[in-house]
Amino acid sequence: MTAAPATIDIKVTNPAALDEQLDNAHQSLQALALHTRTHGILVTRHAPGRYTVQLSDQVPYGITQQRML
Repeated sequence: MTAAPATIDIKVTNPAALDEQLDNAHQSLQALALHTRTHGILVTRHAPGRYTVQLSDQVPYGITQQRML
């Protein structure tokens, strides 16, 4: 059995900080994905300045998908 996919929540009010935090989250999850090679990365925009970056078995390994809710 595998562990639950990792998720990073991002909440910012400064647009400049958003890019940096999204990049950092993406890099962290890429490193985790390299170990399992079974999950891609899903970036979800919930609202302005509120995002979730997570490993997802719904996204093929090596791919990053974006969605807006």
